Amino acid sequence: MTATASTVQALDLLFLGTPGVIASFVFDTGDGLALVDTGPASTLPALRVALEALGARLEDVRHLLLTHIHLDHAGGAGEVLAQVPQARAYVHERGAGHLARPERLLASASQIYGDQMERLWGGMRPIAPARLTALKGGERLRLGELEVQTIATPGHASHHLAYHSGDELFVGDTGGIRLTETQTPRAPTPPPDIDLKAWRTSLDTLEALEATRLHLAHFGTYPKTLDHWAGLRRTMTADAERVRAGLAAGQDFETINAAFTGELMADLRAEAPDLPGRYDFACPPWMSVQGLMRYWQRETVRGAAGGY
Repeated sequence: MTATASTVQALDLLFLGTPGVIASFVFDTGDGLALVDTGPASTLPALRVALEALGARLEDVRHLLLTHIHLDHAGGAGEVLAQVPQARAYVHERGAGHLARPERLLASASQIYGDQMERLWGGMRPIAPARLTALKGGERLRLGELEVQTIATPGHASHHLAYHSGDELFVGDTGGIRLTETQTPRAPTPPPDIDLKAWRTSLDTLEALEATRLHLAHFGTYPKTLDHWAGLRRTMTADAERVRAGLAAGQDFETINAAFTGELMADLRAEAPDLPGRYDFACPPWMSVQGLMRYWQRETVRGAAGGY
């Protein structure tokens, strides 16, 4: 048995009170609910409300399928497990240690967000290792009556996973940021460990899977079409080349970021007038610039040709 469109529901976590920014996805396994990503701890009240609107409760959750450990995806996992003793979390083996001991992860995030950490993310509670299932990718999980395939999809993060069940494909951030049906998806490329070569390989893997629906954390459910993957590859290349050209010209971060942001917002405005403001909130361009600068500088040190 597999998850079906009738059972998968998108939950808008209303990040900072704003709709359409962070989604979790829930479906019934026959042995409690499975939740794909929890969102940050700051959105747990909205998660509870969204589940209750479906006639469910947070206490009905038994399986947390985490795509990766970034705070906007897994920051609330420890709190969910604390409130639901019967549940367990599934995560890539490279991320499991950070969920058990999140101090380094929080310290790294604090360097970016400073005194906004609590307001944005609400903290991160450690998870007992016994309640974590560490995955490599390639496992087939039996969750109640359902079979869910795990897929290693590095690129956005080295520890990124996708989950596939029947027609449903949950792609976290690997499938890009897409806020409307008409928006061309774009790759979120924050530091510290994006890898464009690995990301393209992951896109090939996901595109080849037999599924009909994509579930994106940012934001929503879309048909799995060739256009989605082609558009994401195209914009990923364009964004990466904008940053590489700036570095080649000897520009600093402020100069590269200003040009990148202006061109990105012009692209989005051409697709829909309200997209620039929404996208800036969902995926701040300066973070993507930082990640791409770090990537190209690392590739230069390695002596890599082409970067893809």
